[in-house]
Amino acid sequence: MTAPAARPTERTPALTGGGGDWPRLPIGIKHGVAGQAGQRIYVGLGSAGSALYTLNLAAVADGWRELAPFPGPVTDDAAAAMAGGRLYVFSGAGKARPGDAAPIVFTDVHAYDPASNAWRRLDTLTPVGLLGASARALDDDRIAIFGGYDKTLFDNYVRDLQAIDKGREPARWQALVDGYMGMEPKEYRWNARVLVYTISTNAWSDLGETPYPPTTGAALVEGDDGILLINGEIKPGLRTAQVSQASITDGEARWSVGAPLPALPGEDSQEGLAGAYAGFSNGALIVAGGVNFPGARGNAEAGRWYAHKGLAKTWRADVYARVDGAWKVAGQLPRGLAYGASFRADDGLLVVGGEDGALTARTEVFLVRWDGSSTVVTD
Repeated sequence: MTAPAARPTERTPALTGGGGDWPRLPIGIKHGVAGQAGQRIYVGLGSAGSALYTLNLAAVADGWRELAPFPGPVTDDAAAAMAGGRLYVFSGAGKARPGDAAPIVFTDVHAYDPASNAWRRLDTLTPVGLLGASARALDDDRIAIFGGYDKTLFDNYVRDLQAIDKGREPARWQALVDGYMGMEPKEYRWNARVLVYTISTNAWSDLGETPYPPTTGAALVEGDDGILLINGEIKPGLRTAQVSQASITDGEARWSVGAPLPALPGEDSQEGLAGAYAGFSNGALIVAGGVNFPGARGNAEAGRWYAHKGLAKTWRADVYARVDGAWKVAGQLPRGLAYGASFRADDGLLVVGGEDGALTARTEVFLVRWDGSSTVVTD
């Protein structure tokens, strides 16, 4: 991420139906936040600005309802999780004031309480920048957070880039981009610790470092034996196909690695995905969509660390299913899609919003269901 997403200028009504079983979002949402408490789901911020919406999965005909607006500066790619019935939003990036020349990584924390339909800025700051991080509640009082951009490095890069007139000084602008994008993964100083925010004490702790390169844009789901981190970026433009698991007991995260996503038919390797959708359906782990740069992995393996330079960013429509520990390519989404929200539905993975290959924030909502041999998409 180098700048906030463009903001929409028009909205459809707050309560919106759709052409199928699932009502469309009132506004396209990408790079936002999401949370789920039972049958109630929440999605917003990102390209939706300060807006937050909710849908009752037990009464989908009622459509989406707009909730109290987010009170802080508009934020993209924040980490978010539901805990104790509230939605917690950490960090993200945006302009601290509308007139600022460049965005920064935020360190503030907000909580939304559905009971009072109100937001509150908490009296704490994140220990590090958490732009692009992934979060999950461990219980009603603790939230674990994985990955995230280094604030100082990101802020300085974006500030310096904004200060150069690309039209007048293209060589200087390109040299700055090449220098930043050409670093090895460890040089980005992304958050490598499993941070834990404890709500009752308003305090931070950690569960140690991840044994693997930290990521941003990883899909995160709760498995039978721990939290699954699926793919993600290990540096801008370069993904990993790894699927790792953190089993958290006795104040410590114990890590293991499962089979990576498989290569697609006709392709030699799997590039990995950022911004994918993930969840379970009828016992199968589903991973769908996401975005990557075909060829980036080969460049990195050859020591060309600006790995995605000159490559086409590709929004994937592929759907994978892991059944009994083995992956298979199991279907297609209606279009290439990434950076939306994933939710648990009765028998599938509910895909909400996201970004398409034209950078458009989408309003579609559809269910991806494993039927025992392939995936079925229902709108």
